[in-house]
Amino acid sequence: MAETRVRRPRRFLVCEPRHFEVRYAINPWMRPDAPVDVELARTQWRTLISVYRDHGHTVEEIDPVPGLPDMVFAANSAIVVGGRVFGSLFHAPERRPESEHYDAWFKTAGYDVYRPLSVTEGEGDLVWTGRYVLAGTGFRTSREAHREAQEFFGHPVIALTLVDPYFYHLDTALFVLDDDNVVYYPEAFSTGSQEVLRRLYPDAVLATRDDALAFGLNSVSDGRHVFIAPQAEALAARLDDHGYTPVPVDLSELHKAGGGIKCCTQEIRS
Repeated sequence: MAETRVRRPRRFLVCEPRHFEVRYAINPWMRPDAPVDVELARTQWRTLISVYRDHGHTVEEIDPVPGLPDMVFAANSAIVVGGRVFGSLFHAPERRPESEHYDAWFKTAGYDVYRPLSVTEGEGDLVWTGRYVLAGTGFRTSREAHREAQEFFGHPVIALTLVDPYFYHLDTALFVLDDDNVVYYPEAFSTGSQEVLRRLYPDAVLATRDDALAFGLNSVSDGRHVFIAPQAEALAARLDDHGYTPVPVDLSELHKAGGGIKCCTQEIRS
């Protein structure tokens, strides 16, 4: 019998996709010529928020800003550990204005915000494990930003090189299940980074390319429940076998911009 997993209440910051559209292409998923149903995106997003609250999590919202269609992807705005906010400096010029609005929200909420000097995209590439930060690089966040994050937080930062352009952020190729384990898609990483992950997490749940393409790795876990794209059926079944409870939430309209559940979810760790 699988061991009982323990839910840990979380606090999330989110942004409604009121102004969502795909008007530029900064990743392989984005096609400006493909139609986007904004109302469907908003409905799917509201469902995610309701599901979070139904499972006992606190959700706070930042107001969306016209002209910033990717602001819905709140995870890219920062990483917050121990009440300390390490902000973002986006790779794409189109997204850089988002940072000032997220910084203002955090400052109004009483947080100091560190402004990085190097390109870094928040929880998109910086993943807190409870002991250290796993840090993606290769497409967006720079290695210089890894060094900045380590100096700022005083926690070890472990660099992982991403090699598949479809998985351009770490949070499209890996997510944390709890303080002891992760899920990841090995082939999204360089050979050396795969070996690092094997050494750190010998019992990790491994995903397939199909799982990853279905945005199954862009999931959020509270230690027991895993909020996951319903298209990632095989991965959900493996998680169930490991004692976790998959909670399917469809954000397929937001997939058109290369984002999913985790992209929409910034965790505030006090």
